[in-house]
Amino acid sequence: MPSAPKSVAAILPARWGSTRFPGKPLYRIAGKLLLQHVWERTLRAKSISRVIVATDDMRIAEAAFGFGAEVALTSPKHRSGTDRIAEVAQKLTGVSHVLNVQGDEPLVDPALLNRLAKTLLADSKLDMVTAANVFAPGDDVNNPNAVKVVLDRAGNALYFSRSPIPYLRDASNAVPFYRHQGLYGYSLKFLLQFVKWKPSPLEKAEQLEQLRAMENGARIRVLLTKHASIGVDVPADVAAVEKFLKAK
Repeated sequence: MPSAPKSVAAILPARWGSTRFPGKPLYRIAGKLLLQHVWERTLRAKSISRVIVATDDMRIAEAAFGFGAEVALTSPKHRSGTDRIAEVAQKLTGVSHVLNVQGDEPLVDPALLNRLAKTLLADSKLDMVTAANVFAPGDDVNNPNAVKVVLDRAGNALYFSRSPIPYLRDASNAVPFYRHQGLYGYSLKFLLQFVKWKPSPLEKAEQLEQLRAMENGARIRVLLTKHASIGVDVPADVAAVEKFLKAK
């Protein structure tokens, strides 16, 4: 019996109630809504079959409809964007894998999204995939908001932390520090299992959701990229993103 066809859907979780930046998805940057920038760049990834905005807020839904997006309304009770995309994903037909593309990443790289999608499709046993880049000279490795990841020889994650890892006991044996980028891909089967697990001890300690997957034995492939993506966490981040977009 032939196997079912595989396809990847990208889901963009977007919420209004950010404590640090309320209404962030609808903030205008370089003449467009922040969420629209993310949606348009995700559409350019040709290995993705569908791009869906997932939100529980009608203001966001109506704006997304306005610029042409497919929109899924979700429960307002979700604790995280992962829970939100899982609600949408479980109702999709003909989709074998899902990318979680944060709605506040207006500089997300379509080529990287393609790589994430192709990696998932090529390995039926892979649970998750994500991305990282080497910290640039002068970047603050001690910044807890810049999540670090260490890898095994096959490119799979060994651990994620807000602390600098590894600890360099001897500077002559220095290795690169890898900065995690908040993009995730999942097999649909794994995603629906992941959201059923309770938050795990390391996840609670670091406040990093991906550690729940690792504590339950998941394999997370990490794709290395040369370019860091600038996200919009607070209003102060807008200027740097707008400068980049206008330069393009």
